[in-house]
Amino acid sequence: MRKLLWTLLLMTLMTTTWAHAQLATKKALTLEAAKKIAEAASAEAVANKWTMVIVIVDDGGNLIYLQKADGTQIGSLDVAQEKARSAVRFKRPTKAFEDTLVGGRQAILKLPGAMPVEGGVPLMIDGVMLGAIGVSGATSAQDGQVAAAGVKVFEKMAK
Repeated sequence: MRKLLWTLLLMTLMTTTWAHAQLATKKALTLEAAKKIAEAASAEAVANKWTMVIVIVDDGGNLIYLQKADGTQIGSLDVAQEKARSAVRFKRPTKAFEDTLVGGRQAILKLPGAMPVEGGVPLMIDGVMLGAIGVSGATSAQDGQVAAAGVKVFEKMAK
């Protein structure tokens, strides 16, 4: 009987410990936050009379929010999403890949999922990935400028 009680107690303690060890608490982008980030980016695009696609993805590269301005080229729908996903996959702005390619290192083109065009920027807090913004529709530098406006709002939210 005593052995049975000890076994049950041990199993209870182990189960409780495992249950707590398996769960993590993490911050995540919400739809509301994604809309605010995109709104700031959109304001920058509108102020400059650029038609853009603005995308916000989560930490797995999954679409949270997509906004396409009237008259934006349809090819930008895929490009903006790939920029955002690339920023998540590699934890860096896509401009880093563009700069590497411009510098002559063409091997960057062989990295699966790497988009070597400015306009994708990760959204991180203390080195932890929450998602990314991807922008397409104008020049690479203009896409980057619009993405930066969204990142600025995200950084204010993160404080």
